[in-house]
Amino acid sequence: MKCEFDTNMSVSALYDYNMHHAYTSASGVIGTFVGILMLIGYSQNTDYLALLVAGIIIILYMPVSLYTGAKKQMLLNPAFKKTMHYTMDDEGVTVSDSENEMTVPWGDMYKAYSTNQSIILATGKNNAWIFPKKDLGEERYTLVEMISTHMPPDKVRIKQ
Repeated sequence: MKCEFDTNMSVSALYDYNMHHAYTSASGVIGTFVGILMLIGYSQNTDYLALLVAGIIIILYMPVSLYTGAKKQMLLNPAFKKTMHYTMDDEGVTVSDSENEMTVPWGDMYKAYSTNQSIILATGKNNAWIFPKKDLGEERYTLVEMISTHMPPDKVRIKQ
């Protein structure tokens, strides 16, 4: 079996990935929880306006900073401006652009998961290939089948 497709990175797909990465980590969950506690504290005693302001800032800081970070990454990273071509076969995943090519064997993949906008194939804790669903078309189902076939089930968390 073989699967081939092209992807183009967008601010939206990168932001979606960053949000998922942040809010599935302890710091993202704890930060949101603390912000909510501050809002609840303010609702119990409206004399403490600082609780309201701090709660709103804590809750909004992460999404806003992740969005501005995604926009900055798109501007500064030349690889995000190129169309990337992916080929998946029984050996692994080959990614290429107009100048470079790299193959990573299936055994080196860290995990695979999906977000609302993308299918993510992580090659390490902080490194991943982002496959926007809008770019995949019908190849999306073949991609999921390839990943599910070549990676252990405990490393795959893809929802269609």
